[in-house]
Amino acid sequence: MASKETPPKTTEQTGGPLILSEKQGSAQIITLNRPDKLNAINEQMAAELSAALDAAETDRDVLAVILQGNERAFCAGADLSGFSDAPADRYDNYRARYNLRKTRAVYRHVHNFTKPVISAVEGFCLGGGLELALFGDFIVAGEAAQFALPEARHSLIPGAGGTQNLPRRIGPALAKELMWTARRISAAEAKEIRLVNHVVAKGGALDKAKAIVGEMEASGPLAIMMIKQAVNRGTEMPVALGFYQESDLAQLLAFSEDRQEGVKAFAEKRKPKFKGQ
Repeated sequence: MASKETPPKTTEQTGGPLILSEKQGSAQIITLNRPDKLNAINEQMAAELSAALDAAETDRDVLAVILQGNERAFCAGADLSGFSDAPADRYDNYRARYNLRKTRAVYRHVHNFTKPVISAVEGFCLGGGLELALFGDFIVAGEAAQFALPEARHSLIPGAGGTQNLPRRIGPALAKELMWTARRISAAEAKEIRLVNHVVAKGGALDKAKAIVGEMEASGPLAIMMIKQAVNRGTEMPVALGFYQESDLAQLLAFSEDRQEGVKAFAEKRKPKFKGQ
């Protein structure tokens, strides 16, 4: 009698990390590492992701973060296997949804991150996975990537920012159609509707994201931070107030050493040496 093959152990069973983080040049590559679950986010993964973001936030050698999964999936959404929605728990769940549940807080963590966050997407990017990518600054996709917010098929709504971020990215009419139908779209269509910035050959999303970070290295990190703040805040306020905020942020840079170095380097026709201060 042939012996049965032992199924491979999951990351949790081996005690391995659910988030891998590695610095490559000026980019911090943060990898969702739960391939047996299509990188679905559980509480442990969310906590590890927040910790990796904290470390990158204060590292002056890190200009930007690149989030990735693996070739099969960026992230298939939230893992609700350990979540109880029994009637006795529902008010506790309501109270916990912002701060206590790490799978919720991590989205806010990405939203408030001061450095650029680029999502390098291969394979499935569904539900909470797409919502995570939307909280980043932009998406680079391999040509085999697929995107969807399928929650309505289960009588749910995208509850981690999807109903707010997707309309702001592609417009409310198309966003409602995609959420109402739960339709899965290709990388090519995602680029056509400006959900993603770039589509590259399968397996090439990370390299493209790294190349973009490489182009950003000529820019001052404080200027990059202020641009992100001006754009993200300005799109939520009347344009007149946006102009005031832009002026304030521009003036704040006048107090930085990098601003002085940038102006001096321009006058001396050389590359500036920025310190992030």
